[in-house]
Amino acid sequence: MIEDLNYVGGEAAMPPFSDSVIDLDSEFRRGLYSHGMAFRAIVQTQYAQNMLDAPVAADEQVYVGQRWFAGAMVQPIFTADLRQLGLWRAQLCMGGVWNWVTWDPAGPKTLQLWNLYLYKAFGEDRVEIKAGYVSNNMNFVGFFVGGSTATGAQGVYAILPFEVGLSFFPLTAPSFDVRVRGPKHTYLKNAAQRSIDPKGGPTEVARNHSGFRFIPHGDKLFLANEGGFLRDASAKEHEAWFRAGYTYNWTAYRNEATGQLTPGNWCAYALMDYQVLKTSPEHPTRGLYAGGSYITVPETMNAYARYYEARMYKEAPFRSRPGDVFSAVASRTGYSRIFTDNLVAEGKTVWRAGTTVTGSYSLHASRGNYLSLGLSYVYGPAITPRVPNALTFLANWSLFF
Repeated sequence: MIEDLNYVGGEAAMPPFSDSVIDLDSEFRRGLYSHGMAFRAIVQTQYAQNMLDAPVAADEQVYVGQRWFAGAMVQPIFTADLRQLGLWRAQLCMGGVWNWVTWDPAGPKTLQLWNLYLYKAFGEDRVEIKAGYVSNNMNFVGFFVGGSTATGAQGVYAILPFEVGLSFFPLTAPSFDVRVRGPKHTYLKNAAQRSIDPKGGPTEVARNHSGFRFIPHGDKLFLANEGGFLRDASAKEHEAWFRAGYTYNWTAYRNEATGQLTPGNWCAYALMDYQVLKTSPEHPTRGLYAGGSYITVPETMNAYARYYEARMYKEAPFRSRPGDVFSAVASRTGYSRIFTDNLVAEGKTVWRAGTTVTGSYSLHASRGNYLSLGLSYVYGPAITPRVPNALTFLANWSLFF
């Protein structure tokens, strides 16, 4: 089955090969599949622009959209079924990425490794492992609305887990992940990962241009632990997903209370999504969903300290549009009082929190072709300076080859 060569073992799924610009029955697809291999590429562009104020000068920009913002990425992915080597339910996944943005802090700009790992499942998929270079935002927390990367632009917006060291697209890090499926739809998941640089994506890329560097000096062990309940939608059951987790990082971060570099940064989270209304018995995943999130990190080491979110989204909002998704998301990010107090002491103006209300629609325009459009009102769009509120137009276009 060719879908065994799709992205597997994560908390998000890529669209099936049948939902691709390149036809499933093409000579290209069939030729690779006959050798247990698959190749696909993802192309994506983004645009954001505040609609309430004129653009600021380039050296005054402090948030995405304050000046017109554009981003683009190309992501080639190669997978191979390892049954030719006598390994059943095993896959080699290799992927690279070219990522470009008009504003560096929203990056990073990079051309590098994305993923390179071995996946193996045991005991009728009750135990799954990944070992190699992994972007763990696909495997923990559950950032993607509807569980699909095609509508991921409408998902959970928190950056707190990345502050604490979780690897995230387009960055990768060596990691060993284990997922165990328990009884009655329960699961446990753990990862031992090399931390992402505490100063963020641009610094990580500057120190590790190719993505292959195993342990840049100073980056230590990062552990992620998650447990949850995940029940897929069926003719009789509504989909339900609760997950909670805790991560811990041995890498030294600057402690703003003491001024010292200190290990022990951590993140705790709990999220819930539930299908409150099912609209098609023949297609049980279609319907209305509601969800919420709470994420917290220590204020002494992280500028973004608390995150709350409430969301509603509807898969197949119209009978004639079964591949579309509509979402409405309200979130609040609490900025660290220690960080903001220090900025005030320096004579700077600050916001103490940011509140965002976002509505967006993801249109499945054609096979492998997705267009997401949205509006986001942001009260407190940056920590410093205290710039005016923003109404940001968002556009995201994705092609799956």
